[in-house]
Amino acid sequence: MGALTIANVRKTFGQVEILKGIDIDIEAGEFLILVGPSGCGKSTLLNIIAGLELPTDGSVSIGDRDVTYEAPKDRDIAMVFQSYALYPNMNVAQNIAFGLEMRKVPKDKRDEAVQRVAKMLQIVPLLDRKPGQLSGGQRQRVAMGRALARDPKLFLFDEPLSNLDAKLRVEMRAEIKLLHQRTKTTTVYVTHDQVEAMTLGDRIAVMSGGRVEQFGTPEDIYARPATKFVAEFIGSPAMNMIPAVRTGTGVSANGVDLPLTAPQRDALQKSAAGKLTYGLRPESVQFSADGVAGTLRFTEPTGPETYATVETAVGNLTLRVPGYMAAKVGDAVHVKWAAEATHLFDGESGKRIG
Repeated sequence: MGALTIANVRKTFGQVEILKGIDIDIEAGEFLILVGPSGCGKSTLLNIIAGLELPTDGSVSIGDRDVTYEAPKDRDIAMVFQSYALYPNMNVAQNIAFGLEMRKVPKDKRDEAVQRVAKMLQIVPLLDRKPGQLSGGQRQRVAMGRALARDPKLFLFDEPLSNLDAKLRVEMRAEIKLLHQRTKTTTVYVTHDQVEAMTLGDRIAVMSGGRVEQFGTPEDIYARPATKFVAEFIGSPAMNMIPAVRTGTGVSANGVDLPLTAPQRDALQKSAAGKLTYGLRPESVQFSADGVAGTLRFTEPTGPETYATVETAVGNLTLRVPGYMAAKVGDAVHVKWAAEATHLFDGESGKRIG
């Protein structure tokens, strides 16, 4: 049994089933990401881990202890909320020490813990300030400091960066990753941001409709998405999805034969799928002197790269091109890609083929 084991957890509100049998097992020190769109059940699952909600069925174990029906205070966890949840009448030092004070930790130990986490989070000069005198990023550091002072078995983060601006989110994301590398505390982090998921997690559980669509490392999920949903949700810009049909041992879209690998062809022959979806990451499609003809319809320069949309016979394709482009909107172009870069999904179930 790992540091956190979630076994067949279900949650029903009235007639609505929010969680439909969740199974996740992570080892001590791992950083688990729960990612998915709004309403997929990730925050409900986090609340069940924390003890703020009880499951309708299933169990939650922390270490070798079943905590399914234990109160939150008995689970040895620390939680960081999206809203910071700081006491406005207390200064930073008092906010950080509050949890320890409630557990009757001696004052000298509390002071030592406050100084330790304040140095770690670089907020020593802020210890005498009230939350109203802090920026959003500083308040989030204090909320993290309050959790770190506890030295718990499990850290729980509920979308902690969603209230911050883009630049600060990047900075805080790096700080959270560094903190995890220093503390090695098992962490569960909820987000709807797939960039946070890919950059922070040791393993990711991609959720949709109350189920885990795929559970694996960031590399596995990006390179071999188990379903069409995962392929579209993870990656920015999103994967190109081309409706396709079977043609003997291959596939085509609007009469254009699409390249496949030999293993994909073998898997397709064993599959009963009629309708298919053919997937291509934007970085896998390139401009070329030959290949599929198209017209450049749209460009989005971002500085280090440009996103280009090309209208072709198989559909609109998004390309990720390094730097700036010489081609202009309306130009006739050709695009191509390698068979090894393709992903094939059952058009009905959405499951990966091959």
